[in-house]
Amino acid sequence: MNENIQRLTVSVFKIPTDQPESDGTAKWDSTTLILVELNAGKISALGYSYAHECCASLIRETLFPIIVGQASSLPKNRRQDACATMNLPALRNEMNSAVRNFGRHGIASSAIAAVEIALWDLKAKILNLSLAKLLGAVREKIPVYGSGGFTSYSDKQLRKQFENWAGEGISMMKMKIGREPERDETRVKSARKAIGEKAKLFVDANGAFTPKQALGFAKKFAEQNVRWFEEPVSSDDLCGLNFLRERAPEKIEIAAGEYNYDVWQAQKMLEARAVDVLQADATRCDVTGFLQMAALCDAFQIPLSAHTAPALHAHLCCAANRARHVEYFHDHVRIEQMFFEGATTKHKNGFLSPDFSQPGLGLEFKRKDAAKFQVKI
Repeated sequence: MNENIQRLTVSVFKIPTDQPESDGTAKWDSTTLILVELNAGKISALGYSYAHECCASLIRETLFPIIVGQASSLPKNRRQDACATMNLPALRNEMNSAVRNFGRHGIASSAIAAVEIALWDLKAKILNLSLAKLLGAVREKIPVYGSGGFTSYSDKQLRKQFENWAGEGISMMKMKIGREPERDETRVKSARKAIGEKAKLFVDANGAFTPKQALGFAKKFAEQNVRWFEEPVSSDDLCGLNFLRERAPEKIEIAAGEYNYDVWQAQKMLEARAVDVLQADATRCDVTGFLQMAALCDAFQIPLSAHTAPALHAHLCCAANRARHVEYFHDHVRIEQMFFEGATTKHKNGFLSPDFSQPGLGLEFKRKDAAKFQVKI
């Protein structure tokens, strides 16, 4: 059997949202999925990220030659466990070095993540283990929080979305704020009324406020028993985040980290005591980066929360000691349920659980369903 990686492909799909969406600092009407597929012998694997379509060129021209070269250099008499995917740290280091002059963070990181996730999926499949088992699962399931409540929603739409999630057994929900600050207090009250007093209510400003402005809102939101304030200021403003963390009402946790593309950014955030909960996103920092951030959370004794891409993060959070929950983000849930077949695309009573009997991520891509959204690259 030829165990080298013989075929690598990258595809781009631009999927319109079900309606226009916005948060405190951005507006959008589509989401772009970057899909990487690998084949080694009879084994196929996939990885993905949510980023700009230009990732595809970087993946094809710069990253794929590294993977093919590494795989084809293996001695032919080695067994499956000698596949190049077993040498993931070296491959990841080479990919990081290859993008040095392009800028490691942002687009390059998202491109590397899509490839590296596919390599982890391939490695787990070669070893016939689910990714969660391969990484060392510490739990069988992880809670989710419903995430949507976009600033473009009417109060009626906001309430309906939250009521639906509550009816499905989700006990935590997050809404966007910050685009029209004068409406936020009323919107938060409306959301609280929709979900009742027992459910946990989160807000996300996406960096829309100044520190003092955010502190004023934190005090108002505390009256509605808001428990989580995400990116009250820009995640680049570590001093501002620290200001909020030290002064916000005790019941409100300050969260950020989704834009940390490597472990060193996360370390600076924790050293600055900028957050109560660190967020991490493997579609930006890759699987290895996510695990490194999870280890940092162990060291700093800080909870970890996965940002979006729930079908992927269910595996990673089941292997992370301090993982608290996975963001069940409306756009990504919709896309993953439309185009991926697998157990982790749908929650059960507010929890995601990987299918430990299936190797790798346990996901199959429904290409026919996605075909009409494919972008020619």
